[in-house]
Amino acid sequence: MKTQSNLLFFLLALASVLAFKSDSAYEEEIKAWHAKRVKDLKKEEGWLNLAGLFWLKEGVNTFGGSDKNSIVFPADHSDAQLGKIVLDKGKVTLETIAGAQVYAGDEPVMSLVLFPYTGKPLVLSHKSLRWFVIQRGNKFAVRLRDLESPYLKEFKGIDTYPISADWRIKAKFVPTAGKKISITDITGRVSEQDSPGKLVFSVNGNEYSLDATGTVNHLHFIFADQTNRHETYGGGRFLDAPGPDADGYTYLDFNKATNPPCAFTPYATCPTPPKENKLAVAIAAGEKRYGDH
Repeated sequence: MKTQSNLLFFLLALASVLAFKSDSAYEEEIKAWHAKRVKDLKKEEGWLNLAGLFWLKEGVNTFGGSDKNSIVFPADHSDAQLGKIVLDKGKVTLETIAGAQVYAGDEPVMSLVLFPYTGKPLVLSHKSLRWFVIQRGNKFAVRLRDLESPYLKEFKGIDTYPISADWRIKAKFVPTAGKKISITDITGRVSEQDSPGKLVFSVNGNEYSLDATGTVNHLHFIFADQTNRHETYGGGRFLDAPGPDADGYTYLDFNKATNPPCAFTPYATCPTPPKENKLAVAIAAGEKRYGDH
């Protein structure tokens, strides 16, 4: 009897050690993931260096550091006059003034077409500034980055909830082929996006679901929950999940829930959670509120 008792004690102790190692490994995995997330935010292509979003009017839009321009770049990082950006029925072209020192890669630019483009938008540079053209609906804008942006210099990291494996939740994938989700961005523009399916999961015994955008193999969610009122960003958060396995299951890891770009800069045009993804539960995991944007 004593031998059985000792064996049971040993097995329980071993299980406890293995569980601790498993929890520690998972915590380190999430910490490494979050460190990469912060590193990506600080990259040249990250969100922290956004310095302006300028909607183009039809016709000529002058640009440079002078407030006499249609598009006013940061005066301490730009020459007063750089040239003009012309919008003509969906076509966007650039013309610079002599000696403007505007570059596309290493090549100085005099004139070129900025939109339409194939693949990625063409990025132009002048001193610490970088900019390119984006399209939102039937409107066009210049998105400006500043590699010396105060948002980048003042960034000190993002607060998160304590990491807990309990928030890595198994979820059932339910296909919804042909379904469209109405996504409204912060400018009020609405887009109808394809939804490959939804994930059904439980928190504290209650069932919830999130409708995905993206693809079956890479599910993307824009969601709101009860923490948005006080602890997390008021406009909801983002979360990605891998596609389902052969049995139709995957995992929602809310420890990887992130703030949208609008939490870090006033110059982003973020989507907001669709009505299908407003959860009546507090998801106390992932990134907390950042800044006042």
